Amino acid sequence: MLHLNNHPSGRHFLQIPGPSPVPDRILRAISYPTIDHRGPEFADLGKACLLGMQKIFKTQHPVVIYPASGTGAWEAALVNVLSAGDTVLMFETGHFASLWQKMATRLGLKPEFIGAAANDDTGLPANWRRGVQADQIEARLKADAGHQIKAVCVVHNETSTGVTSDIAAVRRAMDAARHPALLLVDTISGLASADYRHDEWGVDVTVSGSQKGLMLPPGISFNALSPKAIAASKTSTLPKSFWAWDEMLEVNHTGYFPYTPSTQLLYGLAEALEMIQGEGLDVVFARHQRLAAATRAAVNAWDLPIQCADPAVYSPVLTGVITPVGVDADGLRRLIHSRFDLSLGTGLGKVKGRMFRMGHLGDCNDLTLMAMLSGVEMGLKLSGIRLQASGVQAAMDHLSSHVPAQALAKAA
Repeated sequence: MLHLNNHPSGRHFLQIPGPSPVPDRILRAISYPTIDHRGPEFADLGKACLLGMQKIFKTQHPVVIYPASGTGAWEAALVNVLSAGDTVLMFETGHFASLWQKMATRLGLKPEFIGAAANDDTGLPANWRRGVQADQIEARLKADAGHQIKAVCVVHNETSTGVTSDIAAVRRAMDAARHPALLLVDTISGLASADYRHDEWGVDVTVSGSQKGLMLPPGISFNALSPKAIAASKTSTLPKSFWAWDEMLEVNHTGYFPYTPSTQLLYGLAEALEMIQGEGLDVVFARHQRLAAATRAAVNAWDLPIQCADPAVYSPVLTGVITPVGVDADGLRRLIHSRFDLSLGTGLGKVKGRMFRMGHLGDCNDLTLMAMLSGVEMGLKLSGIRLQASGVQAAMDHLSSHVPAQALAKAA
């Protein structure tokens, strides 16, 4: 047996932007005895998960559930609606947008990657500090008179930067251009934490995963579909078998899957859906916004730059913090982990070593947040960074002066 001697006393604070901490209720559900995934009991579980996820995506159309990571759901979205050599328009907002673009290239597609910009006064890429610029998408689509672009692919909540793009604005831009391209959106880190509306925003395929706002371990991913996407899947020619929607949709209406699903994780998903619905999806969103605002109050008190430079698109899921020039953000993270048993997210890709990420998503409340901010503030001081004021005090002031939505709901 493998023995891991890395469990010090007390709780480890996992404050990365996913995987997020798994609540005890969900851990207990995952431990239920395994059942026959072809038996009668499973149909009820399958239907509950499929119908419940429609409510989370805010769609009346099918949601496909894969036993895979979000990367798998990326691939499923592309191969089900596109053919080899198709041009896809993608917008560079961060590391995960870049990875999706790399995948498109490897699949034999022709991605146009727009949005790149020079570094700003922090020395970091300016486009990695802002959301999708819908006007640039509109201009490119208007120039595509022959409709060679078959899909627009954007990231809703960019996990590497803490920027939440305006997807409704992207749909308006596509409509203004009168372009028939499909709209594919990655909300892997946004779903169940940030407001998302698959049907209302006219999204054709939405991609997500289990390990963020849904509070599950990694291992389940999703495609939410539109009728237009399903129609496109009937003529797409990219190879697909495991990812194919047709076999999934054929049997999902019965609650079953065409191959072995992640039975135990579906138990956990059903429990997570019950928890979210019990709190109320809008209350969940309000909780995330409140905690995010308190976190930004702390960063502003420290007088450190927030990675997202546009307040209109601050993420409710995570906050990226740029460290002063000469301060290795990863060294700071290692110091905080070793001294306080607190894990923070690393900078990825073009921002590696210059920023760290604080996750405040999923199973997170006021005291969880305050513990994280206390550990970060102590780590900043230990690393020699001069702070203008106490971020911990600023966050406490914000939380104490903003009544949580849960309390307002109970009072009503």
